[in-house]
Amino acid sequence: MKKSAVHFSNEKRLRRKIAAAMLGLFLESCACFGALAQAQVAAKDWPKATPKEFGIDPAKLAAFDADLASGKYGLVDSMLVLRCGTSVYDKTYEHDYGQVYGERAKKEGPLNHDLHGPYNYFSTEFHPFYRGSDMHTMQSVSKTVTSITLGIARMRNEFTASLDAPILQILGGHKILNLDDRKKRITLRHLLTMTAGLEWHEDLAYDDPKNSADLMEASHDWAQYVLDQPMSEEPGKTFVYNSGATILLAQIFKKVTGKNIDEYAAEHLFKPLGMRYYWKHSPTGLPDTEGGLYLSAHDLAKIGQLFLKGGMWEGKDVVSSAWIKDSVTPHIAVPGGEWKYGYQWWLEPIGSAPEDITWFARGFGGQQLMILPEYDIVAVFTGWDILPTEEKRQHDTLRRILDSANRFYGCAE
Repeated sequence: MKKSAVHFSNEKRLRRKIAAAMLGLFLESCACFGALAQAQVAAKDWPKATPKEFGIDPAKLAAFDADLASGKYGLVDSMLVLRCGTSVYDKTYEHDYGQVYGERAKKEGPLNHDLHGPYNYFSTEFHPFYRGSDMHTMQSVSKTVTSITLGIARMRNEFTASLDAPILQILGGHKILNLDDRKKRITLRHLLTMTAGLEWHEDLAYDDPKNSADLMEASHDWAQYVLDQPMSEEPGKTFVYNSGATILLAQIFKKVTGKNIDEYAAEHLFKPLGMRYYWKHSPTGLPDTEGGLYLSAHDLAKIGQLFLKGGMWEGKDVVSSAWIKDSVTPHIAVPGGEWKYGYQWWLEPIGSAPEDITWFARGFGGQQLMILPEYDIVAVFTGWDILPTEEKRQHDTLRRILDSANRFYGCAE
């Protein structure tokens, strides 16, 4: 399938802004939150400047932009680059997803368990934008936001369970299949670091009917599905990417705090940062922490800036610097490369020094929040490239950002 992209016309930009504004008015008038909520919108967006003003080569970013627009990187929807808290590059790209995925939207399958609802990944009502707004599906970036929210609750002394507490002791009362001593040793820390030891097959393509995440989403009680899986090894030993682990974090958060994690994030993360959001729920009403969050690219960048500045936003602590430090510490090696994993954060070394590391939140389809602490850069990419292809895809996004930026540019405080 030939994939291409062009910049949004002014008319299409206007239509999306109008849709976002109408959605905001609807949400503000809604008396109940449930799965859908609207935090107070910030009065101002990111300040803007040229790349050159902030030590970034404009020609190199423009060349990167041209490659994104041409389809060289697949179906990319946006690129936003911030330096020193200032937007120096902000581009969006148009795709007719009704044309690209329209026929698949009519057929049930591994990526379509819900013909007329939010778990039809080919439905243009829900993917990649929520009902014509600028809120884009975050997919597994939701996992990172879940970890941040848990950290906020710990800072506020409202999530009191130890990270080394066995999760079955917290949950209690569950009838669980394949129960053995290893499963009894799974802790919160193991869930956060994807080292639970459960048998899980998410290394398969997401349109493969044997993918464990797809099977979970096709079930009714997602948390129970995960808990029932057999163990494959001792917890804490090996990284195995497991979306179900993050679903268990949602269940545990509700058990410990008495609140759903999306509602807590709305009050203590999204509202202070002035972020709009939509968050899907599983059939049992549990927030879909593995992939259900929607944010605009500009709002996602706020989370990057929050971490870059040690958890402070407008002079107030939103999340503790200690949680940030622990979250982006490499706790486990990811097999097959140089990647490491923290608390639902991907970590990629860019040099030999300990500080030479980039923090990533990543999601299916091309969602990326990229934080380069040593460069004071936050970059956001969104997209909806969700089917396997034989076409060669570029995977040098980080390198192109690094190549364009002067590392030693100093931000004025």
